[in-house]
Amino acid sequence: MEFDTNDPAQFWRDYETLHGEKVLAHALGCYMTGWQEFRGPLWGLLIATDGGFRFHHFPHEGWIQLLSRMSGGGGSAPKERTIFIPRSHIIEVRLILEKSWIRKLLTPSAPQLAIRFTNPDGTEGLLLAETDKTAQPVVSALQSLLIQGS
Repeated sequence: MEFDTNDPAQFWRDYETLHGEKVLAHALGCYMTGWQEFRGPLWGLLIATDGGFRFHHFPHEGWIQLLSRMSGGGGSAPKERTIFIPRSHIIEVRLILEKSWIRKLLTPSAPQLAIRFTNPDGTEGLLLAETDKTAQPVVSALQSLLIQGS
């Protein structure tokens, strides 16, 4: 499905229609680890919906990569990628912030969205994505889903 990227409100309406879920909050983030089919880092949207958590990576290709591929360098165009963790599989959600001012000064690190979840085979997984403090609404929305499900 093509999304209208010129109108954010229309983009989110189209997204909700496509997935059949209400978008509760969203932020930009960089998937790092925790999903077997993905290798990070991979930039995309961190999305809390009434159905669970979604990470959505939209394909992009720089002009150098495009020229290389078009001139016979081979390879395929980047593909859209998504992760979906149903709300019933989410165990815990938190935003990890560095609290020590000395560590912030010496080794600055981005806040991390951490989602503990149950895999379909019953094992536990941990998805980590770097983000910033603007992801707090995503964390809060997912935590509210967990409270409602209890």
